[in-house]
Amino acid sequence: MLKKLLLAIVLFFTIFSCSVEDLEEVGIGDSDTVVPLEPNEGVEVVLEEVLLEELSYNWISNVQHSNGLLESSENTDFVSLYDNALAALVFIQKGELEKAEKILAFFDTRVSGELMADSGGFYQFRNKEGTNGRRKWLGDNAWLLIAVNNYHEASGNPKYHRLAQELELWIRSLQDEDGGLWGGTEEDGTPIHKVTEGIATAFNAVPGYDDFHKKILEYLEQYRWDPNKKTLIAWPENPQYLNALDLHAIGQGVFQNFPKEQLYYADELFITSQMATVSGKEVTGYCFDVDKDVIWLEGTAQMALAFKQLDDIPKTEKLLTELEKTFIASTTMKDSEGIPYTSNHGSTYGPNPLWDRADITPALSSTAWYLLAKTGFDPFAIGYEKNIPTSDMFWIQE
Repeated sequence: MLKKLLLAIVLFFTIFSCSVEDLEEVGIGDSDTVVPLEPNEGVEVVLEEVLLEELSYNWISNVQHSNGLLESSENTDFVSLYDNALAALVFIQKGELEKAEKILAFFDTRVSGELMADSGGFYQFRNKEGTNGRRKWLGDNAWLLIAVNNYHEASGNPKYHRLAQELELWIRSLQDEDGGLWGGTEEDGTPIHKVTEGIATAFNAVPGYDDFHKKILEYLEQYRWDPNKKTLIAWPENPQYLNALDLHAIGQGVFQNFPKEQLYYADELFITSQMATVSGKEVTGYCFDVDKDVIWLEGTAQMALAFKQLDDIPKTEKLLTELEKTFIASTTMKDSEGIPYTSNHGSTYGPNPLWDRADITPALSSTAWYLLAKTGFDPFAIGYEKNIPTSDMFWIQE
């Protein structure tokens, strides 16, 4: 497949790199309007971009196991619910519905035994066999529901209706009296604190607009909104980490008529340049937070897609070019490359250090978001139009 793609690209540029004289002979253009291409001008750039898109898809496809699950990175025995939801979205965008079905079917067969058991919800983490699950996280389950909703839309087949229904019921059950959603449950059954990112994602994942959604907006306005900067906030109790990058991209994707200024405000808060550990190239992108000690490549890809939603294509292309400096070839799979979690080693959101190898091995989340941004596939689009009353859109109020 990769060889055929290369041959097609080379043939294309061979045909269209003819001289002005050649064009004039067949009556196309004239010397005032047609500029001949220099030998190989533009070919290498386009070829590299197409190759990276293909290589990154190969990497995601190749890390899928026979049970449908994908490891978050090669040979880690670590499986993330969120990462697998992203992979399902990538397969849906690519038209590889059977590969998406393998992921969704894994969870569909565990609706009764896992999703509806104990405190409810699917485990956030497990091993590659699908066992040894750990804690239930709202955001990850919301992303799985987004993937299911997108599958039903793309396939026209509501085969995972029960899975979607039970996910929605569990997500709704997490709503507190103040309108916020608990973040899930720890392994010992204690509730996880309310997380802005997970709440916003759940708002999109649960179809329609009813009291559940209205109460979420009331909570966000009262507890997680900066009216001066018109942006969502993450950690009100810790002013140093009040802001988080993902809220800027997710807010833009989830909420109708969200102020576009908040997306550009992220440049002021988070943008930084770092040396990529593996490639040694200087890369410019966004950090998780105001520490600006690493580039969070997954979040940078999220921002690239968010700018595309605003039709700021130059900004999107610039970020994609920066991301493409960080590709790492697989050491175990042929014709497969991916993007690491971060460009270099440092801290994650907050002061805690990143795990070892976060900057030197391809990561499923970063690579998936790169492909979503590259192809312009918006996972939030299916749940975006909710007919929210203008009076409930606190972000447009003066």
